[in-house]
Amino acid sequence: MKRLTTLLAGALLSCTLLNGQQYDVLDQVKADIRKSYGMEGPHRLDEFGTMSKAPDGYKPFYISHYGRHGSRYAWNGDTYLIIHQVLTKAQELDVLTPYGKEFAAKYEAFWTEPWINTGDLVPLGFDQHQAIAEFVYNSFPQVFKGRKKVDALSSTSQRAIVSMGAFTLGLKGCNPKLTVRLRSDHDAMTVAAPQSAPKSKIRNFKGQDAPKNWETQEEFFVRTTHYQPILDRLFTDCAFFNEIQGGAFHFLKELWQLLSGYHNYEPRPLFDDLLSEEERLKLWEADNYFSFRGDITARYKEIPLLEDIIEKAEAAFQDPNQAANLRFGHDYILEALVTLLNVNNCGTIPETPEEAKYWFRSYDIPMAATLLFVFYRNKAGDILFKVLLNENEATLPQLSPVQGVYYRWSDFRSWAEALMEEHPEI
Repeated sequence: MKRLTTLLAGALLSCTLLNGQQYDVLDQVKADIRKSYGMEGPHRLDEFGTMSKAPDGYKPFYISHYGRHGSRYAWNGDTYLIIHQVLTKAQELDVLTPYGKEFAAKYEAFWTEPWINTGDLVPLGFDQHQAIAEFVYNSFPQVFKGRKKVDALSSTSQRAIVSMGAFTLGLKGCNPKLTVRLRSDHDAMTVAAPQSAPKSKIRNFKGQDAPKNWETQEEFFVRTTHYQPILDRLFTDCAFFNEIQGGAFHFLKELWQLLSGYHNYEPRPLFDDLLSEEERLKLWEADNYFSFRGDITARYKEIPLLEDIIEKAEAAFQDPNQAANLRFGHDYILEALVTLLNVNNCGTIPETPEEAKYWFRSYDIPMAATLLFVFYRNKAGDILFKVLLNENEATLPQLSPVQGVYYRWSDFRSWAEALMEEHPEI
């Protein structure tokens, strides 16, 4: 009986892990420093998945896509400027430790070029989208065979526009016969980034999920990170932070943005020795909580994007020449979208802030993160689909699969319609 209980517990744990809950997430982050970069880290091009066999008789015929822009410099110039200002002030007050002086010297030789190019796509970001496009083409060549059409739109951000160009060039490199149409305008923002669309076109929907008593990012950060040793490593006296807007929290928040993001454009490990393993874990967890808390409350703002996915798919079912609809935007959109769709169960609301990391992990939305709906049809016209997150097959636990990770489109439509009925526009 004990052996049977153990086997059943193991099977239940395996099912839970398959559906997205991962109690060993901190061990994963500890084992791979790149996971600690969270959503600021580069896409893992060494982790493309293997595609499972579709149910008998079903062949892929259409792809719907949402992709985050590729690797960039920090999105906010404050990341570079505030660190510069704090280190300059500390130097004037002579409160830098010997290590702090070394850190400041490296930083001052580094920061101006990234600052000037704040938010812009870097060469790695272009390469990521070309590589992803080639993977998509080679995984589903039937979809793109012949003179098919590909429609792509992006937000009006430079990094999203260039990412769209890189991806579509990758597809055209695989099949020059493809007809590709690109679009980037403020109307397109209603799909690529619904909550950043022109004010007159922003739509709001009923529903807000995060418990009202949950901590703010700063409260969670101060309670959990134990950050004073980090400051002590840099400064002999931290009293000067009382005169700096935002204080030590603002500095540390931007410092973490730098540490988790600079590997997108800088091959040298310039600043990796600042944090201990445990400090890195705590900072990742605080940042992950911030992402989850914001995106779980914003999920219903992505209903216009969900509507577009459904509308474009239904149109493609009637157009044998439509190979794909591509959309290029940003992390906060894709994060909210995957929680709305409950991809790998990441839309689950945990009981406590500490449990957020077991369901939602920011490193699943890296630079160039990609969500794909791959559609299959048999000779009778029955339509199935599967979801890929970062080129790996994912689950939609609210639906019953036909086989493995393959779901009926009609089931998804019914689920989506019920969700939108429960969360109407207000």
